[in-house]
Parts: sequence; C-alpha cells; structure tokens
Amino acid sequence: MPAYSFDAIDQEGHARKGVLEADTARGARGLLRAQALIPLSVTLVGSGGVDAPAAGGWRRALGVGRVFNSTGLAVWTRQLAGLVSSGLPLERALTALTDEAETVGQRNLVASLRAEVNGGSPFARALSQHPQEFSAIYTAVIGAGEQTGNLGMVLESLADDLEQRMALQQKLVGAALYPAIVTLVAIVIVVFLVSYVVPQVANVFAGTKRALPFLTVAMLAISAFVRNYGWLMLIGIVVAAVGARVALSTATFRLKFDAAWLNLPLVGKLARQYNAARFASTLAMLATAGVPILRALQAASETLSNQAMRADALDALVLVREGAPLASALAQKKRFPGLVSMFARLGEQTGTLPLMLQRAANQLGAEVQRRAMHLATILEPLLIVAMGGVVMLIVLAVLMPIIQLNQFVK
Repeated sequence: MPAYSFDAIDQEGHARKGVLEADTARGARGLLRAQALIPLSVTLVGSGGVDAPAAGGWRRALGVGRVFNSTGLAVWTRQLAGLVSSGLPLERALTALTDEAETVGQRNLVASLRAEVNGGSPFARALSQHPQEFSAIYTAVIGAGEQTGNLGMVLESLADDLEQRMALQQKLVGAALYPAIVTLVAIVIVVFLVSYVVPQVANVFAGTKRALPFLTVAMLAISAFVRNYGWLMLIGIVVAAVGARVALSTATFRLKFDAAWLNLPLVGKLARQYNAARFASTLAMLATAGVPILRALQAASETLSNQAMRADALDALVLVREGAPLASALAQKKRFPGLVSMFARLGEQTGTLPLMLQRAANQLGAEVQRRAMHLATILEPLLIVAMGGVVMLIVLAVLMPIIQLNQFVK
C-alpha cells in the first residue's frame, strides 16, 4: 500500500502535516476527512507529482536532493540494525524510525518503505524504488539478508562497512585539507603582491634614470602580464578544466588516465590501496551475507572508482566464472596489491574467505591512512617553504631598487 504525505487543517484551523497509507490519493483524502481534517494537498511519497515541492525536482535533477548523506545513512542503518536484532518486526522497526525521523524528507522516505513492506514487498525491493538513496550494493546485501533470515546481522555488517568507509574518507580529506588551504592562500597572496604591490614600486622608480635590477625587471614583466592577460589565464584554466572533465567522461580516455594515475610515484600506490580496500571490504560483506561469489564480484567491482582496477576486477570475474580460484584470479591482476590475493588464498584454504577479505581490507585501510598522513606531513613544510621562497623573491624585487637608491644618495 503506497504512502501519501499530506497538508491539512483541523476544525480549529490549525495546520496538520504527516504521512498516511492508502490505496489512492482519493482514499487518502477520505481518510483525512474521516479524521475531521480538511485536506489541502496529498502527495504520493517519492513521486514528482504536482503537489510535490517545486524545488525538489531541480535539486534531485542536479543530484543534490538526497535525503540521507553518508553520515545519516550510516546512523539510520545502525538504528534499524539495533531494532531488528532486538527481535522487533521490520514493519514496527520502520514505524519507530518514521516517528523518530529528524526531517520531513526522512519521515516520508521511511514511511514509503514501511508502506511497501506492509503491502507484501520484500524490504530489498522497497529499497530499490529509491536508487538515489540506496545503492545497488546496499540493496543486494539487504536482499541476501532477507533470503538467509539474518537481516539483523546483515544490517549490522552493513552499518559497520558504511562507518569504516566514511572514517577512511574523512581521514583522507583531513590529510589533504591543510595542504589545500596553504596552497590556496599562497596563490591569493602571490597574485595580490604581483598585481598590486609590484606595480606601486614601478611607479615610484618610473622617474629615475637608473637601471633597475634584473629581478625587479623580471617581476615587473610578470606583473604586467598578470594584469593584462590575467583574465585570459583564468578563462584558459576554466576551459582546460571543462575539457578535462569532458575527456574523462569518455570511457577510453578515462581508462588510460586511471591506468597512468596508478603509476605515479606516491599517489599511485595510495590509490591502488584505497580502491583495493573498498573492493575487499565490499566483497567480504557480500560474502558474509550469502551473496553468490560471481554476483558479489560484480557488485564489488562497481565500488572501484578507478576504471583500470575495475576492468581488472571484471577480468577476474571472468576467470572465476571459468573455474579459477578467486585468489588465483586476483593474483594475475598486478594492479591489485598482493595482500588481497594472499588473504583470499588463506580464506579459500581455511573456509573463512569473508573473514580473511575483511582482514585484508582493514590492513589496507590502515596503510592508506598511514601513507596519507605521511604524505601530508611531507607536503606541509614543502608548501610553506615554496610559499616563503616566492614571497621572498617578490620582496627582494621591491627592496633591491630602494637599496640601490640609498647607496646612490650616499
């Protein structure tokens, strides 16, 4: 039975909002009138009907209208896992989460899921009706949990995976944040000095007939170029960024770019380990949930943001389909760290493949964090030294004519 969100007023003129279940919008209005409410608008939850807010359409079209962000989805999954694991039926757990929803969007979404479950649909099918909120992997894991009767345990594993992935991303963002801020501030300071301070020096010494130092002349030339052609440089940067984005949208160029990225000295190994950690973690979660290995490999490969590693994972899938062991298939793909194939081989030999894959994911994730922090530690002083060097050159270009003028006066 579908769910409908409504706006209504009671007999005293007070506004009422909420969600109810009915066969049709007309039936929902009838239920409201039976409760002595005057319906103003009735909207099918999850639809883009005329009663839906106008802003929702363009926000969802741009991909920014999600109800759950990464943190919200992890928290919601953990809450649902706790309720289901405690023995509460799924429908009652969804009802409790509907009542505890923090926003109207969350309440409407969970009410829609509850309505689908009450109507007899599997929970995974209800989730698949909202692909913008729940990924195909999320839905597949839930479906496997329903089929095996271990929905509570699967939800706990899913919540753990979401939290670990979010923690890893936050570590990487935190490691890159300080160097990015330093770089941005350095660029702003240098542009200001070159475009404003240096020309003032040129005006001061314009009337003198003495030759300016080479460093000052060079800095004045750079300043003139920035002031005269700075807007062309900005347009060129924007055009280059747009062109690069368009080029990366083509499969062939993206595959070559990602393959070349993996060969870079420092960030290449970091990218390999990060993607391998996500792959191993997803594969372990799906295997624990009882998803067949071929389907699990297909879903895990879709989590790889690097297209070259995704192609290798799909090639490994073909080898496994032809009868090769998972460890042997992964060992043939040199872009994947040897740690993954080693733990996969141990898991296949001992019958604990999900556990070993999760251990590989944990070790790779820890190594990614260590390398990211090490790289950030190296970049921070280098950026500061580079910024200080550039500023020193500009200051010298300004001071050298003044020093020469003082010596000439003496």
